[in-house]
Amino acid sequence: MISLRGQFLVAMPGMGDERFHESVIYIVGHGDEGAMGLVVNRPVEDMRFADILAELDLGKKEDMISLPSRVRELEVLRGGPVQRGRGFVLHSPDYFREGNSYVVNDEICLTATLDILRAMAFRNAPADAVFALGYCGWAPGQLENEILLNGWLTVPFTRSLLFGSALTERYDIALSQLGITRATLSGAAGHA
Repeated sequence: MISLRGQFLVAMPGMGDERFHESVIYIVGHGDEGAMGLVVNRPVEDMRFADILAELDLGKKEDMISLPSRVRELEVLRGGPVQRGRGFVLHSPDYFREGNSYVVNDEICLTATLDILRAMAFRNAPADAVFALGYCGWAPGQLENEILLNGWLTVPFTRSLLFGSALTERYDIALSQLGITRATLSGAAGHA
């Protein structure tokens, strides 16, 4: 099996699960035990990173008021349908905590502890980060089967797709990396 860890999945038009319609998912783990990923182009409506900090009581009121706007207005992503109340941060490796951070590849780590939220808010680290609630999970062989059934396209990782593009543009950007557009994308599978 070829691992898809560190790559993107792009939902095909024929994706049977409406929760993933036009989704872009970053795969953080893929192996014999299954797969895990985070949807990186769906915001949680009416919620910003500052709301999470306040809800978790992670800063003094005066510190919260003085947060830079880029931190305060950071969008919270709907990472997937599993454990929707649990937070995950995909980030650059300039922030790493032994035992807390998981290395996905040379450019991306995953951390799911409160320390990284404090670092993002008050220490301007890591340099690049996205915050998601929930994740996507696949049982052994499930993701491979969904790909064979034409549910997903795989797209190589680019830092600009994850950190340097608007959420609303990520689906189209991911398709363009494969040389296709929504208009040329077909929901029909073909096998040689």
